[in-house]
Amino acid sequence: MSDSVKPVFEKRIFWDVDFEKLDYDKYFRYVIERVFERGDVQDIRNCRRYYGDEKVRDVLLNAKFLPEITMYLASAVIDRPVTEFRCYKLRQSNPALFPY
Repeated sequence: MSDSVKPVFEKRIFWDVDFEKLDYDKYFRYVIERVFERGDVQDIRNCRRYYGDEKVRDVLLNAKFLPEITMYLASAVIDRPVTEFRCYKLRQSNPALFPY
């Protein structure tokens, strides 16, 4: 990681933090999850290049929460079934109330 060139992400992805002070190495889980949730194809490519597929896969599979659409995108990108995602398993064990 540290020998790789710091990726360039769109500021809109990290709208709720001080973008200029964001430490990509220290907060790698946050960065990876947020890029997959709010980034575009180029952002995801930059993320995978910087962190490596193994680290990206580990973070995504172990995330406590990902929006459903992000989980399916991540599943396709890392080539793992959604049933392997921690957030999918948590959803199954805590089903939402029946909507009326």
